[in-house]
Amino acid sequence: MKPTWHAGSLLQLAGSYWQTFTLHAGVKLRLFTILSDGALTAPEAAARINAPIRGVATLLHALCAMGLLDKQGERFALVDAARRYLVEGAEAYIGHMIMHHHHLSGSWARLDEAVRTCSPLRTGASFEDPEQREAFLMGMFNNAMLQAPAIAEAVDLGSRTKLLDLGGGPGTYAIHFCLKNPKLEAVVADLPTTRPFAESTVARFGLSQRIRFAAVDILTDDLDGSYDVVWLSHLLHALGPDECRQVIAKAAAVLEPGGKLLIHEFILNDDLDGPLFPALFSLNMLLGTAHGQSYSGFQLRTMLAEAGIVQITREPYSGPTESGIISGIRDRK
Repeated sequence: MKPTWHAGSLLQLAGSYWQTFTLHAGVKLRLFTILSDGALTAPEAAARINAPIRGVATLLHALCAMGLLDKQGERFALVDAARRYLVEGAEAYIGHMIMHHHHLSGSWARLDEAVRTCSPLRTGASFEDPEQREAFLMGMFNNAMLQAPAIAEAVDLGSRTKLLDLGGGPGTYAIHFCLKNPKLEAVVADLPTTRPFAESTVARFGLSQRIRFAAVDILTDDLDGSYDVVWLSHLLHALGPDECRQVIAKAAAVLEPGGKLLIHEFILNDDLDGPLFPALFSLNMLLGTAHGQSYSGFQLRTMLAEAGIVQITREPYSGPTESGIISGIRDRK
C-alpha cells in the first residue's frame, strides 16, 4: 500500500537522516559496547571515550529518545535490541554494516549529481581506506551470517553433491549449505584478494576438507569444473544487464544437465516500482557502479531462460531486506 503523504510526514522523512546519523555516531564512538558492561552516567561514559560531557550527554539522551537506550535515574543502559545487535563481539552484531552505510552517506548526499550525470560517485579507491574496507567486508560477512542459516533451511539441496559459490566472498553461504547437507562439497570462486578471508572462515567452521577456494575474475576468466548447483548471491546487482547475461551464461555452462542455478538478489517487481528496499538499492548502485542496478523477477527469469535454464521459479524465502531467490534447472537436452 502506498503511503498517504502530507506536509508533516514529508518533513519527517526529509529529516529522518538525523536519526540515522545519531545511530552511526553511537556505533562509531562505541557507546553501545561501552555500556555493555553496565549502566553509566553521562560523565562516566564521556570519560570512557575521552570526549566532553555536553556532547556525550546530548547523544545519550537522543539515543534514549530513539528507544536504543534506557535512562535509569542518571544512568544510561542498553535495551535488549542494542545489546543483541550493537555491541561489538555479539553474535548478531551489525555494527560493521552500519559503518558501511555511514561511509556511503557522502555519496547519497550528492544523489542529484549522479542522476544528472549517470556516473558513479564512489570508486574502488574508497576501499583503499582500511576502516572503510573492513566495514564493507565484515558488514557483508555479518549480513550473510544472519541470513545463511535460514536460506540453507529454505533451499533444498539434499540431492546435490557439488556446489559452486560464484562471487562467494568468505564462503558464508557455501559453509551453511555444507553444514545443512553433509554430502555436499563446494568451491568458493572470487577474486584472489578474498582468499585469506575465505580460507580462514572456512577453517573456523571445520570445513576445509569440503570447501576450497578458486581465484576467479567472473567477467574475464572462464570457469572450471562441473557442478550440480551454482549459487549467485548479491553478485548481479553490481553489474549491467549485458554483464549479468555473461555471468549467468558462464554459470549455466558449468552446470551438469539437471543441475540447479540459484540467484539471490534484491528483486524488484515486474513494474520496477517496488518493493521499497530494492528500488532504493538500485539508486545505491547508480551511486557506486557504472551499470549496476536492482533487477526485476521478469528480467532475471529472462536472463536465465536465455542461458538454457528451465523450470524457473521463485523460492519460498524472503530476507530481512526484501531479498529473494529465483532458481531454475539446466535443460537436460
